[in-house]
Amino acid sequence: MSTKLWYTTPASDWNEALPIGNGRLGAMIFGGVYEEHLQVNEDSVWYGGPMDRNNPDALKNLPKIQEYIINGQIPQAEELMVNALSGTPQSQRPYQTLGDIHLYFSGFGGEMTDYKRELELADAIHTVSFSINGYQHRREIFATAADDVIVMHFETQDPVGMNLNTLMTRQKFYDYTGKYADDTIMLGAKLGGDGLDLNMMLRGRIVAANSNSHIEGMGERLIIHGAKEITLLFCAGTTFRFENLKESIWKKLEDAIQYSFVQLKERHIADYKVLFDRVKLDLCADLAFDAIPTNKRLKEIRSEDRGLTELYFNFGRYLLISCSRPGTLPATLQGLWNKDMLPPWDCKYTININTEMNYWIAENGNLSECHLPLFDHLKRMLPNGQETARKMYGCRGFVAHHNTDLWGDTAVQDLWVPGSYWVMGVAWLCTHLWTHYEYTKDEEFLREYYPIMREAALFFLDFMIEHEGYLKTCPSVSPENTYILPSGVRGANGMGVTMDNQILRDLFTQCIETAKILEIEDELTAQFESARSRLVPTQIGSRGQILEWDKEYEEAEPGHRHISHLYGLHPSNQITMDGTPELAEAARVTLEGRLSHGGGHTGWSRAWIINHYAKLWDGEKAYENLLALYQYSTLPNLFDNHPPFQIDGNFGGAAGIAEMLMQSTSERVVLLPALPKEFASGRVNGLCVRGGAEVDLVWENGELKEFTVRAKVDFDAKFVYLGKEIEIHLPAGGIKMVRAEWGK
Repeated sequence: MSTKLWYTTPASDWNEALPIGNGRLGAMIFGGVYEEHLQVNEDSVWYGGPMDRNNPDALKNLPKIQEYIINGQIPQAEELMVNALSGTPQSQRPYQTLGDIHLYFSGFGGEMTDYKRELELADAIHTVSFSINGYQHRREIFATAADDVIVMHFETQDPVGMNLNTLMTRQKFYDYTGKYADDTIMLGAKLGGDGLDLNMMLRGRIVAANSNSHIEGMGERLIIHGAKEITLLFCAGTTFRFENLKESIWKKLEDAIQYSFVQLKERHIADYKVLFDRVKLDLCADLAFDAIPTNKRLKEIRSEDRGLTELYFNFGRYLLISCSRPGTLPATLQGLWNKDMLPPWDCKYTININTEMNYWIAENGNLSECHLPLFDHLKRMLPNGQETARKMYGCRGFVAHHNTDLWGDTAVQDLWVPGSYWVMGVAWLCTHLWTHYEYTKDEEFLREYYPIMREAALFFLDFMIEHEGYLKTCPSVSPENTYILPSGVRGANGMGVTMDNQILRDLFTQCIETAKILEIEDELTAQFESARSRLVPTQIGSRGQILEWDKEYEEAEPGHRHISHLYGLHPSNQITMDGTPELAEAARVTLEGRLSHGGGHTGWSRAWIINHYAKLWDGEKAYENLLALYQYSTLPNLFDNHPPFQIDGNFGGAAGIAEMLMQSTSERVVLLPALPKEFASGRVNGLCVRGGAEVDLVWENGELKEFTVRAKVDFDAKFVYLGKEIEIHLPAGGIKMVRAEWGK
């Protein structure tokens, strides 16, 4: 199983540096010899504070906007929307880099040989090794969740030892740096706010631990002389999480100092492996490819390099473990790793696909706990979304648009007609609550979060309008696409677009099912059932494609990156090969149309396409697009390239690999549904299915040989392979292996 990224030179820029993270603290490591550079992040380093940005003129203008849309006066509607619905101010807060750690080494010199830097995904440790004048140098860095610090350990066999000069900086907007003690330096900053008592504060500290060398704090630097071995510990945080910030950060460092480097490393590995080792993917790869540096391997990608798919899949799971742990914040557009003060799209939570895609690998990839930060964030969003629903739309319930931030902002973001005025953000996020329940069968979780699901659904009972015998959202947009009216006028907003109907069909159904499970009987459930029955069904157009809007408009960008009208195919299961074959064929036509016009040109879009083809049980097309993801949308460090870097493509690509091997709904589990010929033989252990079980698969020469089911809870499911079915019933903790003869 390929688990190592490795290189023969230091990173020349950020897109070649390698990421580490413990969910809360993260770093990009460059691997320099005489100067090491760590660009560091902490998940709550956001500028400013909470704001009420709800446009006070929205409610009184909403009826006029809806009237314009009903009458086909789209330009007038969109002009009024920009003025009356946009946030005040128009933008939310940005996520920011914490800063940089610079480590300057001296005291040795000469010819360097045997340089290697690597990130071992199996233990989440970054290592740089090299020799100078025949003496070995080794540097290990990791972010440990067990002790909530970043550990930097440097050692040399050179009898002279090494000198180290350590500096901590921030690009701008910090208030002080300096020594706290002879073995400790610190950095502090205000992150903005109301200018009075609500300023967010940032603190970071580096302490030298377990060293017998001479250590001296001087100015803003930590200086160490003649060391054979050095361990530095870094910790940081903000007042978003820590009320007594200075004391909290220092307490974490004091606790970590009690352990030796070896003990810190052992504690880190033990904690990490609990998550990472749950799934193992073996595609019978040629190990010769592992001997090629990752950047060259990626550049010279060959279809027979199955190990690269193992590596990419493992990297996706590694990234989710590293940037989304219980108690941390959810993964942003760049996960945890952002180098800028004002990053692309503010590095927020874009909830019209990107945030959702970040978590597609969480449940089937056996990282259910890593999903929890997203649900915590829904709780932060709830009171804001209720206020937005009331102030902007005069509705009960809970609503959010296409972005949110650290404080759970729910008002309209930006002035962008094709994307900003979309009201489905919370509705889509709430479907993740049901997905988590389907995989875990945790009724207490469902009971805790059902009020949020209800609030999200309740908004649409008030918001939707009656039109042509259906209930429709209005205004409504298919993110982030644009249509052309018969008159030649371009527009983006309308009513009852396909994606809205598909998301609401899921949300209403999930609320109805939850009410049954929790034995809740009230009139709201009946209203959800009635509203669901009056949604516009998914429609097929004149070319055999899925219609994107409520009418068959011409697309202004037929190769658009968003494929919103195929939400019903993935991540939803409303369109399936064995349940709705006509719609599945229409989905295929839709995909072919997108690709024929240049679709898939962003990394996350290509990842979505992989999942779509997997759901269409087309392994060759899924693999063709997986190769395209590697070739055109993957950076040297394996980060997804939108461009620029966005992490959703990594998570979506990893999820697509899992979907190629196994798919589950509440009705059945399909084994090897989209196995390409390149993956003729292999095995996977630990993938999860709906209903609450782990499944192992073994296949040879394109045929399933056996599968094993391990039930986490009382488990009942129908397994399908090549049209054959078998029912499996297991008590919690039960195990059953089924051999190949069943599927023949």
